[in-house]
Amino acid sequence: MPSQRRKDGHSRGRSRSKGRQPNDGPELPTGGPQPGATGRYIVLLREDAVEQGVRALERSAGVRLKDLTGIGTAAELETDERPEGALSNIGVAVTSLDPDQLQSVGAASLDATSAILAVEAERVIYALDSTPVQPPVIDMLEQEETPAGLSVESVTGYRDSVDHLLSRIAATRRVTQSRSRRRGLSRGDESQFTWGLQVTGVAGSKLNGRGTRVAVLDTGFGPHPDFPPTRVTAQSFVLGETAQDGNGHGTHCIGTACGPRNPQALPRYGIAYEAEVFAGKVVSNGGTGLDGWLLAGIDWAIGNGCHVISMSLTDPTLPGQPFSQVFEAVAQRALRRGTLIIAAAGNESQRPEVVKPVGHPANCPSIMAIAAVDPQLQVAPFSNGAINPNGGEIDLAAPGVRVISSWPLPPYYRPLSGTSMATPHVAGIAALYAQNEGTRGQGLWQRLVAGAQSLPLRDADVGAGLVRVER
Repeated sequence: MPSQRRKDGHSRGRSRSKGRQPNDGPELPTGGPQPGATGRYIVLLREDAVEQGVRALERSAGVRLKDLTGIGTAAELETDERPEGALSNIGVAVTSLDPDQLQSVGAASLDATSAILAVEAERVIYALDSTPVQPPVIDMLEQEETPAGLSVESVTGYRDSVDHLLSRIAATRRVTQSRSRRRGLSRGDESQFTWGLQVTGVAGSKLNGRGTRVAVLDTGFGPHPDFPPTRVTAQSFVLGETAQDGNGHGTHCIGTACGPRNPQALPRYGIAYEAEVFAGKVVSNGGTGLDGWLLAGIDWAIGNGCHVISMSLTDPTLPGQPFSQVFEAVAQRALRRGTLIIAAAGNESQRPEVVKPVGHPANCPSIMAIAAVDPQLQVAPFSNGAINPNGGEIDLAAPGVRVISSWPLPPYYRPLSGTSMATPHVAGIAALYAQNEGTRGQGLWQRLVAGAQSLPLRDADVGAGLVRVER
Protein backbone atom coordinates (compact mmCIF):
# COMPACT_ATOMS: atom_id res chain seq x y z
CA MET A 1 0.00 0.00 0.00
CA PRO A 2 1.19 3.58 -0.65
CA SER A 3 2.50 5.60 2.26
CA GLN A 4 -0.37 7.44 3.93
CA ARG A 5 1.65 10.25 5.45
CA ARG A 6 3.93 12.75 3.81
CA LYS A 7 6.29 15.44 4.94
CA ASP A 8 5.41 19.08 5.26
CA GLY A 9 5.51 20.61 1.80
CA HIS A 10 3.39 18.09 -0.07
CA SER A 11 0.81 16.81 2.39
CA ARG A 12 -2.03 16.64 -0.17
CA GLY A 13 -4.42 17.99 2.42
CA ARG A 14 -3.10 15.94 5.31
CA SER A 15 -1.52 17.55 8.34
CA ARG A 16 2.05 16.76 9.26
CA SER A 17 2.62 14.70 12.37
CA LYS A 18 5.14 16.86 14.17
CA GLY A 19 6.16 14.53 16.94
CA ARG A 20 7.92 16.10 19.89
CA GLN A 21 8.44 19.83 19.33
CA PRO A 22 11.73 21.66 19.93
CA ASN A 23 10.21 23.87 22.63
CA ASP A 24 8.94 20.94 24.68
CA GLY A 25 12.22 20.82 26.62
CA PRO A 26 15.30 18.68 26.09
CA GLU A 27 15.32 15.07 25.11
CA LEU A 28 18.29 13.84 27.11
CA PRO A 29 20.46 10.96 25.89
CA THR A 30 20.98 8.27 28.49
CA GLY A 31 23.57 5.59 29.11
CA GLY A 32 26.54 7.47 27.66
CA PRO A 33 27.27 8.04 23.96
CA GLN A 34 24.75 6.43 21.62
CA PRO A 35 25.74 4.09 18.74
CA GLY A 36 27.61 6.18 16.20
CA ALA A 37 27.92 9.05 18.68
CA THR A 38 31.09 11.04 19.33
CA GLY A 39 30.74 11.84 23.02
CA ARG A 40 29.87 15.48 22.32
CA TYR A 41 26.43 17.08 22.24
CA ILE A 42 24.48 19.41 19.98
CA VAL A 43 22.28 21.86 21.86
CA LEU A 44 19.34 23.67 20.31
CA LEU A 45 19.00 27.27 21.45
CA ARG A 46 16.01 29.56 21.09
CA GLU A 47 16.22 31.24 17.69
CA ASP A 48 15.63 34.72 19.08
CA ALA A 49 17.90 34.25 22.10
CA VAL A 50 21.14 32.61 20.98
CA GLU A 51 23.36 34.78 23.18
CA GLN A 52 21.14 34.12 26.19
CA GLY A 53 21.32 30.40 25.43
CA VAL A 54 25.13 30.51 25.35
CA ARG A 55 25.18 32.30 28.71
CA ALA A 56 22.71 29.76 30.12
CA LEU A 57 25.01 26.93 29.04
CA GLU A 58 27.95 28.66 30.66
CA ARG A 59 26.03 29.15 33.92
CA SER A 60 24.51 25.68 34.11
CA ALA A 61 27.42 23.58 32.85
CA GLY A 62 30.43 25.81 33.27
CA VAL A 63 31.40 25.48 29.58
CA ARG A 64 32.98 28.38 27.73
CA LEU A 65 31.72 28.63 24.16
CA LYS A 66 33.01 30.79 21.33
CA ASP A 67 31.18 31.84 18.18
CA LEU A 68 31.79 29.13 15.57
CA THR A 69 29.98 30.97 12.78
CA GLY A 70 32.35 31.08 9.84
CA ILE A 71 34.76 28.54 11.35
CA GLY A 72 36.78 26.57 8.85
CA THR A 73 39.81 28.78 8.46
CA ALA A 74 43.16 27.04 8.31
CA ALA A 75 44.15 28.46 11.70
CA GLU A 76 41.10 26.94 13.37
CA LEU A 77 41.47 23.54 11.73
CA GLU A 78 45.19 22.97 12.22
CA THR A 79 44.66 21.98 15.84
CA ASP A 80 43.90 18.43 16.94
CA GLU A 81 40.91 19.54 19.00
CA ARG A 82 37.40 19.58 17.59
CA PRO A 83 36.11 23.18 17.81
CA GLU A 84 33.22 23.72 20.19
CA GLY A 85 30.94 26.72 20.44
CA ALA A 86 27.78 28.36 19.07
CA LEU A 87 26.52 28.67 15.49
CA SER A 88 24.58 31.91 15.55
CA ASN A 89 22.83 31.67 12.16
CA ILE A 90 21.02 28.46 13.11
CA GLY A 91 20.98 28.76 16.93
CA VAL A 92 22.89 25.59 17.82
CA ALA A 93 25.80 24.96 20.19
CA VAL A 94 28.28 22.09 19.89
CA THR A 95 29.99 21.13 23.14
CA SER A 96 31.35 18.36 25.34
CA LEU A 97 29.33 17.61 28.47
CA ASP A 98 30.08 15.16 31.25
CA PRO A 99 27.10 13.43 32.93
CA ASP A 100 26.81 16.09 35.65
CA GLN A 101 26.96 18.92 33.11
CA LEU A 102 24.39 17.18 30.94
CA GLN A 103 22.07 16.88 33.93
CA SER A 104 22.55 20.55 34.76
CA VAL A 105 21.75 21.64 31.22
CA GLY A 106 18.59 19.52 31.33
CA ALA A 107 17.52 21.06 34.61
CA ALA A 108 18.10 24.59 33.30
CA SER A 109 15.87 23.89 30.31
CA LEU A 110 12.88 23.06 32.52
CA ASP A 111 12.43 26.78 33.09
CA ALA A 112 9.69 27.97 30.73
CA THR A 113 11.78 31.03 29.88
CA SER A 114 14.94 29.02 29.16
CA ALA A 115 16.80 29.64 25.93
CA ILE A 116 17.89 25.97 25.85
CA LEU A 117 15.38 23.82 23.95
CA ALA A 118 16.90 20.39 23.23
CA VAL A 119 20.07 18.36 23.74
CA GLU A 120 21.20 15.43 21.57
CA ALA A 121 24.28 13.26 21.22
CA GLU A 122 26.44 14.24 18.27
CA ARG A 123 26.63 11.49 15.66
CA VAL A 124 29.08 10.34 13.04
CA ILE A 125 27.85 10.84 9.47
CA TYR A 126 29.03 9.23 6.25
CA ALA A 127 29.32 10.20 2.61
CA LEU A 128 27.22 7.69 0.70
CA ASP A 129 29.10 5.40 -1.71
CA SER A 130 32.35 7.26 -1.08
CA THR A 131 35.45 5.91 -2.77
CA PRO A 132 38.60 7.62 -1.46
CA VAL A 133 41.14 8.56 -4.11
CA GLN A 134 44.22 9.16 -1.99
CA PRO A 135 46.36 11.12 -2.12
CA PRO A 136 44.64 14.20 -3.61
CA VAL A 137 46.03 15.50 -6.90
CA ILE A 138 47.33 18.77 -5.51
CA ASP A 139 48.90 17.09 -2.51
CA MET A 140 50.79 14.77 -4.89
CA LEU A 141 52.04 17.65 -6.98
CA GLU A 142 53.23 19.55 -3.90
CA GLN A 143 55.54 16.66 -2.99
CA GLU A 144 58.98 16.29 -4.55
CA GLU A 145 58.21 12.69 -5.40
CA THR A 146 54.90 10.87 -5.79
CA PRO A 147 54.07 7.72 -3.76
CA ALA A 148 54.88 5.57 -6.82
CA GLY A 149 58.37 7.08 -7.08
CA LEU A 150 57.49 9.17 -10.14
CA SER A 151 58.74 12.70 -10.46
CA VAL A 152 56.42 15.67 -10.17
CA GLU A 153 57.28 16.53 -13.76
CA SER A 154 56.13 13.13 -15.03
CA VAL A 155 52.82 13.34 -13.14
CA THR A 156 52.27 16.90 -14.35
CA GLY A 157 53.06 15.83 -17.91
CA TYR A 158 50.58 12.96 -17.64
CA ARG A 159 47.90 15.33 -16.40
CA ASP A 160 48.57 17.79 -19.23
CA SER A 161 48.42 14.99 -21.79
CA VAL A 162 45.06 13.83 -20.44
CA ASP A 163 43.75 17.41 -20.51
CA HIS A 164 44.84 17.73 -24.16
CA LEU A 165 43.20 14.41 -25.04
CA LEU A 166 39.95 15.45 -23.37
CA SER A 167 39.93 18.69 -25.38
CA ARG A 168 40.24 16.71 -28.62
CA ILE A 169 37.48 14.33 -27.57
CA ALA A 170 35.23 17.26 -26.69
CA ALA A 171 35.80 18.85 -30.11
CA THR A 172 34.91 15.60 -31.86
CA ARG A 173 31.78 15.13 -29.77
CA ARG A 174 30.57 18.66 -30.49
CA VAL A 175 30.48 17.75 -34.18
CA THR A 176 28.46 14.65 -33.27
CA GLN A 177 26.14 16.82 -31.17
CA SER A 178 24.62 18.64 -34.14
CA ARG A 179 24.02 15.35 -35.94
CA SER A 180 22.37 13.89 -32.84
CA ARG A 181 20.01 16.85 -32.60
CA ARG A 182 18.79 16.20 -36.13
CA ARG A 183 18.09 12.53 -35.57
CA GLY A 184 16.75 12.86 -32.01
CA LEU A 185 17.83 11.16 -28.80
CA SER A 186 16.76 8.08 -26.95
CA ARG A 187 17.24 7.62 -23.21
CA GLY A 188 20.10 5.21 -23.83
CA ASP A 189 21.98 7.75 -25.96
CA GLU A 190 24.27 9.82 -23.73
CA SER A 191 26.28 11.41 -26.54
CA GLN A 192 24.98 14.87 -25.55
CA PHE A 193 23.31 14.64 -22.14
CA THR A 194 23.37 12.15 -19.30
CA TRP A 195 20.25 10.06 -19.03
CA GLY A 196 19.40 11.90 -15.83
CA LEU A 197 19.30 15.28 -17.55
CA GLN A 198 17.13 13.78 -20.28
CA VAL A 199 14.43 12.18 -18.11
CA THR A 200 14.17 15.20 -15.78
CA GLY A 201 13.59 17.64 -18.65
CA VAL A 202 16.84 19.54 -18.06
CA ALA A 203 18.17 18.70 -21.54
CA GLY A 204 15.34 20.70 -23.12
CA SER A 205 15.26 23.55 -20.61
CA LYS A 206 16.62 27.04 -21.27
CA LEU A 207 17.01 27.78 -17.54
CA ASN A 208 20.50 27.95 -16.09
CA GLY A 209 20.22 28.90 -12.39
CA ARG A 210 21.62 32.40 -12.86
CA GLY A 211 21.26 34.50 -9.72
CA THR A 212 20.86 31.52 -7.37
CA ARG A 213 23.25 30.07 -4.79
CA VAL A 214 23.59 26.33 -4.25
CA ALA A 215 25.55 24.84 -1.35
CA VAL A 216 26.76 21.24 -1.54
CA LEU A 217 27.89 19.96 1.85
CA ASP A 218 30.04 16.93 1.22
CA THR A 219 33.74 15.96 0.87
CA GLY A 220 34.78 19.26 -0.70
CA PHE A 221 35.51 20.10 -4.31
CA GLY A 222 38.04 19.53 -7.07
CA PRO A 223 40.09 20.81 -8.58
CA HIS A 224 38.40 20.13 -11.92
CA PRO A 225 39.10 21.56 -15.40
CA ASP A 226 35.41 22.18 -16.12
CA PHE A 227 35.13 24.66 -13.23
CA PRO A 228 37.00 27.98 -13.20
CA PRO A 229 38.32 28.66 -9.67
CA THR A 230 36.22 31.81 -9.36
CA ARG A 231 32.96 29.87 -9.72
CA VAL A 232 33.26 27.81 -6.54
CA THR A 233 33.44 29.24 -3.02
CA ALA A 234 34.92 26.48 -0.88
CA GLN A 235 35.25 26.13 2.89
CA SER A 236 36.41 23.23 5.04
CA PHE A 237 34.87 22.34 8.38
CA VAL A 238 36.92 19.15 8.71
CA LEU A 239 39.84 19.25 11.10
CA GLY A 240 43.23 19.09 9.46
CA GLU A 241 41.91 19.01 5.87
CA THR A 242 41.57 21.71 3.25
CA ALA A 243 38.42 22.14 1.16
CA GLN A 244 40.05 20.21 -1.69
CA ASP A 245 38.26 16.94 -2.42
CA GLY A 246 40.52 14.00 -1.62
CA ASN A 247 37.59 11.61 -1.92
CA GLY A 248 35.74 12.49 -5.13
CA HIS A 249 32.20 12.22 -3.78
CA GLY A 250 31.69 15.96 -3.31
CA THR A 251 33.06 16.86 -6.75
CA HIS A 252 30.70 14.34 -8.35
CA CYS A 253 27.65 15.76 -6.53
CA ILE A 254 28.60 19.37 -7.33
CA GLY A 255 29.01 18.41 -10.98
CA THR A 256 25.45 17.08 -11.22
CA ALA A 257 23.89 20.04 -9.43
CA CYS A 258 25.91 22.84 -11.06
CA GLY A 259 28.24 21.42 -13.72
CA PRO A 260 28.99 23.44 -16.88
CA ARG A 261 26.87 23.79 -19.97
CA ASN A 262 29.82 22.86 -22.19
CA PRO A 263 32.15 20.43 -20.40
CA GLN A 264 35.50 19.52 -21.88
CA ALA A 265 34.08 16.11 -22.76
CA LEU A 266 30.43 15.27 -23.43
CA PRO A 267 27.89 14.31 -22.26
CA ARG A 268 26.74 17.40 -20.42
CA TYR A 269 26.14 16.33 -16.83
CA GLY A 270 25.41 19.56 -14.92
CA ILE A 271 22.05 21.23 -14.32
CA ALA A 272 22.25 24.78 -12.90
CA TYR A 273 25.37 25.76 -14.83
CA GLU A 274 25.25 29.45 -13.94
CA ALA A 275 24.38 29.12 -10.25
CA GLU A 276 26.94 30.22 -7.67
CA VAL A 277 28.48 27.16 -6.03
CA PHE A 278 29.31 26.92 -2.32
CA ALA A 279 31.29 23.78 -1.54
CA GLY A 280 31.30 23.06 2.19
CA LYS A 281 33.60 20.23 3.24
CA VAL A 282 31.83 18.54 6.18
CA VAL A 283 33.00 14.98 5.48
CA SER A 284 36.65 13.94 5.49
CA ASN A 285 38.62 12.50 2.60
CA GLY A 286 38.03 9.13 4.24
CA GLY A 287 34.24 9.56 3.94
CA THR A 288 33.26 10.29 7.57
CA GLY A 289 32.14 13.45 9.36
CA LEU A 290 30.39 14.76 12.45
CA ASP A 291 27.02 16.36 13.12
CA GLY A 292 28.88 19.41 14.38
CA TRP A 293 30.77 19.83 11.13
CA LEU A 294 27.56 19.43 9.14
CA LEU A 295 25.74 21.99 11.29
CA ALA A 296 28.65 24.40 10.83
CA GLY A 297 28.31 23.92 7.08
CA ILE A 298 24.56 24.60 7.19
CA ASP A 299 25.20 27.71 9.29
CA TRP A 300 27.78 28.88 6.72
CA ALA A 301 25.48 28.22 3.76
CA ILE A 302 22.56 30.09 5.33
CA GLY A 303 24.87 32.96 6.28
CA ASN A 304 25.92 33.19 2.62
CA GLY A 305 22.32 33.38 1.43
CA CYS A 306 22.23 30.00 -0.30
CA HIS A 307 18.79 29.16 -1.67
CA VAL A 308 19.43 25.39 -1.78
CA ILE A 309 21.56 23.09 0.38
CA SER A 310 22.33 19.62 -1.00
CA MET A 311 23.55 16.91 1.41
CA SER A 312 24.47 13.46 0.10
CA LEU A 313 25.40 12.02 3.48
CA THR A 314 23.76 10.04 6.23
CA ASP A 315 23.83 8.17 9.49
CA PRO A 316 21.68 5.03 9.05
CA THR A 317 18.58 4.77 11.24
CA LEU A 318 16.63 1.86 12.67
CA PRO A 319 12.91 1.06 12.35
CA GLY A 320 11.06 3.15 14.91
CA GLN A 321 13.98 5.55 15.49
CA PRO A 322 12.81 9.19 15.74
CA PHE A 323 14.29 12.06 13.77
CA SER A 324 16.64 14.63 15.29
CA GLN A 325 14.81 17.48 17.03
CA VAL A 326 17.85 19.72 16.56
CA PHE A 327 18.16 19.14 12.82
CA GLU A 328 14.41 19.48 12.38
CA ALA A 329 14.40 22.85 14.12
CA VAL A 330 17.38 23.97 12.03
CA ALA A 331 15.59 22.92 8.82
CA GLN A 332 12.46 24.83 9.85
CA ARG A 333 14.55 27.92 10.54
CA ALA A 334 16.26 27.52 7.18
CA LEU A 335 12.92 27.34 5.36
CA ARG A 336 11.76 30.53 7.06
CA ARG A 337 14.93 32.23 5.86
CA GLY A 338 14.38 31.03 2.29
CA THR A 339 16.76 28.05 2.24
CA LEU A 340 15.60 24.56 1.23
CA ILE A 341 17.62 21.62 2.56
CA ILE A 342 17.65 18.47 0.40
CA ALA A 343 19.22 15.20 1.57
CA ALA A 344 19.82 11.65 0.37
CA ALA A 345 17.49 8.97 1.74
CA GLY A 346 20.30 6.42 2.08
CA ASN A 347 21.56 3.26 0.36
CA GLU A 348 21.17 0.48 2.93
CA SER A 349 18.32 -1.38 1.21
CA GLN A 350 18.63 -4.66 -0.71
CA ARG A 351 15.38 -4.68 -2.61
CA PRO A 352 13.08 -6.44 -2.95
CA GLU A 353 13.88 -8.48 0.15
CA VAL A 354 15.10 -5.71 2.46
CA VAL A 355 14.00 -2.06 2.60
CA LYS A 356 15.74 0.12 5.18
CA PRO A 357 14.38 3.36 6.65
CA VAL A 358 15.36 6.84 5.50
CA GLY A 359 18.56 7.90 7.26
CA HIS A 360 19.55 10.93 9.34
CA PRO A 361 19.16 13.82 8.63
CA ALA A 362 16.87 13.22 5.62
CA ASN A 363 14.29 11.70 7.99
CA CYS A 364 13.47 15.15 9.43
CA PRO A 365 10.02 16.37 8.31
CA SER A 366 11.42 19.71 7.07
CA ILE A 367 14.31 18.19 5.08
CA MET A 368 13.43 16.90 1.62
CA ALA A 369 14.34 13.19 1.35
CA ILE A 370 15.39 11.90 -2.08
CA ALA A 371 15.18 8.34 -3.41
CA ALA A 372 16.99 6.94 -6.47
CA VAL A 373 15.55 5.49 -9.67
CA ASP A 374 17.28 3.74 -12.59
CA PRO A 375 17.04 4.56 -16.34
CA GLN A 376 13.85 2.47 -16.55
CA LEU A 377 12.40 4.69 -13.80
CA GLN A 378 12.24 1.81 -11.36
CA VAL A 379 13.31 2.32 -7.76
CA ALA A 380 16.99 1.46 -7.32
CA PRO A 381 17.66 -1.74 -5.31
CA PHE A 382 19.72 0.15 -2.70
CA SER A 383 17.33 3.09 -2.22
CA ASN A 384 15.81 3.41 1.27
CA GLY A 385 12.09 3.77 1.82
CA ALA A 386 9.38 5.16 4.08
CA ILE A 387 9.60 2.73 6.98
CA ASN A 388 9.34 5.24 9.83
CA PRO A 389 6.47 7.73 10.13
CA ASN A 390 6.68 11.32 11.41
CA GLY A 391 9.32 12.53 8.99
CA GLY A 392 10.77 9.30 7.63
CA GLU A 393 8.95 9.55 4.31
CA ILE A 394 10.37 9.83 0.80
CA ASP A 395 9.58 13.17 -0.83
CA LEU A 396 10.89 12.88 -4.40
CA ALA A 397 12.87 10.52 -6.61
CA ALA A 398 15.65 11.34 -9.05
CA PRO A 399 18.18 9.56 -11.30
CA GLY A 400 20.65 7.68 -9.14
CA VAL A 401 22.01 4.71 -11.12
CA ARG A 402 25.17 4.98 -13.22
CA VAL A 403 25.16 8.78 -13.16
CA ILE A 404 28.11 10.35 -15.00
CA SER A 405 29.58 13.48 -13.42
CA SER A 406 32.84 15.26 -12.58
CA TRP A 407 35.71 13.58 -10.74
CA PRO A 408 38.88 15.22 -9.33
CA LEU A 409 41.35 12.82 -11.04
CA PRO A 410 41.94 11.96 -14.69
CA PRO A 411 40.01 11.22 -16.78
CA TYR A 412 37.92 13.66 -14.67
CA TYR A 413 34.57 11.92 -15.21
CA ARG A 414 33.10 8.71 -13.84
CA PRO A 415 29.70 7.07 -13.26
CA LEU A 416 28.46 6.46 -9.72
CA SER A 417 25.24 5.09 -8.26
CA GLY A 418 23.40 6.01 -5.06
CA THR A 419 20.81 8.29 -3.54
CA SER A 420 23.84 10.59 -3.30
CA MET A 421 23.66 10.98 -7.08
CA ALA A 422 19.88 11.51 -7.03
CA THR A 423 20.01 14.33 -4.47
CA PRO A 424 22.01 16.88 -6.53
CA HIS A 425 19.60 16.37 -9.44
CA VAL A 426 16.87 17.77 -7.19
CA ALA A 427 19.14 20.54 -5.89
CA GLY A 428 20.04 21.67 -9.40
CA ILE A 429 16.41 21.68 -10.55
CA ALA A 430 15.46 23.58 -7.39
CA ALA A 431 17.93 26.27 -8.48
CA LEU A 432 16.24 26.43 -11.90
CA TYR A 433 12.83 26.99 -10.30
CA ALA A 434 14.33 29.53 -7.90
CA GLN A 435 15.75 31.43 -10.86
CA ASN A 436 12.65 31.28 -13.05
CA GLU A 437 9.91 31.89 -10.49
CA GLY A 438 11.67 33.51 -7.55
CA THR A 439 10.34 30.83 -5.22
CA ARG A 440 12.18 30.28 -1.95
CA GLY A 441 12.04 28.03 1.10
CA GLN A 442 8.71 26.27 1.55
CA GLY A 443 7.43 27.64 -1.76
CA LEU A 444 10.36 26.03 -3.54
CA TRP A 445 9.59 22.70 -1.85
CA GLN A 446 5.98 22.88 -3.02
CA ARG A 447 7.02 23.85 -6.55
CA LEU A 448 9.32 20.85 -6.87
CA VAL A 449 6.56 18.52 -5.73
CA ALA A 450 3.96 20.11 -8.00
CA GLY A 451 6.24 19.64 -11.01
CA ALA A 452 7.09 16.00 -10.29
CA GLN A 453 6.20 13.28 -12.77
CA SER A 454 3.97 10.66 -11.20
CA LEU A 455 5.39 7.15 -11.33
CA PRO A 456 3.49 3.83 -11.08
CA LEU A 457 5.35 3.05 -7.87
CA ARG A 458 4.56 3.32 -4.17
CA ASP A 459 4.71 6.69 -2.44
CA ALA A 460 6.79 4.92 0.18
CA ASP A 461 9.50 4.35 -2.46
CA VAL A 462 9.43 7.48 -4.67
CA GLY A 463 7.28 10.05 -2.86
CA ALA A 464 5.53 12.46 -5.23
CA GLY A 465 7.45 10.99 -8.18
CA LEU A 466 10.33 11.89 -10.49
CA VAL A 467 11.68 15.42 -10.16
CA ARG A 468 11.32 17.43 -13.38
CA VAL A 469 11.74 20.96 -14.65
CA GLU A 470 8.73 22.08 -16.64
CA ARG A 471 10.38 24.63 -18.96
